[in-house]
Amino acid sequence: MPTPKPALKPRPKTRPKRRGPSPAEQARIAEIFHRFEAAEDDPRTELDYDSPYTLVTAVALSAQATDVQVNKATKKLFEVADTPQQMLALGEEGLIPLISSIGLFRTKAKNVIAAAKILVEQYGGEVPLDRQALQALPGVGRKTASVVLNELRVEPAIAVDTHVFRVAHRLKLSDGKTPDQVEADLMAIVPEPYLTRAHHWLILHGRYACVARRPKCEDCLIADLCPSRGREA
Repeated sequence: MPTPKPALKPRPKTRPKRRGPSPAEQARIAEIFHRFEAAEDDPRTELDYDSPYTLVTAVALSAQATDVQVNKATKKLFEVADTPQQMLALGEEGLIPLISSIGLFRTKAKNVIAAAKILVEQYGGEVPLDRQALQALPGVGRKTASVVLNELRVEPAIAVDTHVFRVAHRLKLSDGKTPDQVEADLMAIVPEPYLTRAHHWLILHGRYACVARRPKCEDCLIADLCPSRGREA
């Protein structure tokens, strides 16, 4: 009787390698970012901050919350605690009432205090401007680290939130199914002179022009370069 062959394990699904853009596509992409630059040459986050510590704290608090909501909360918060030492002294019980208007405030308060403790004990109260060290802080994932490093012009990075994800697909800059895939696509095709600012342009464009329900194509400065023009997506 023949020995039965072992069942073949299905190969893990991998994303097909994306072909590089054609010369015409490269020109279209360059023109998109050229127009963004012409409209706003130094885009910045809309979160209020005045130091690397207040920036990383504000970005961590902004998960599942709007910048407006976060700014209202941090206006009062940073008046009493704008350093890791002061935040640690404030403690969770002192922090919670100041950020209770923000979603997931209890979890965020726990993470902010835990991160402050690490910064005080391991970094002398300074924020390490290193991706690996930043991502090791409680409540700071890859996206938060990317926003901080890019905003401070430490490292070109594109943090993919819902706005960036939507705009990248509508402009056919990426067909990625996950934020990580979209990030990789954008980092590969955005012309180098625009890399440190691309994140902000894309997020602001998605927030104010290429909105989710009905994109404002009639007022869009890159409408003629958009394959999705006139179609709700």
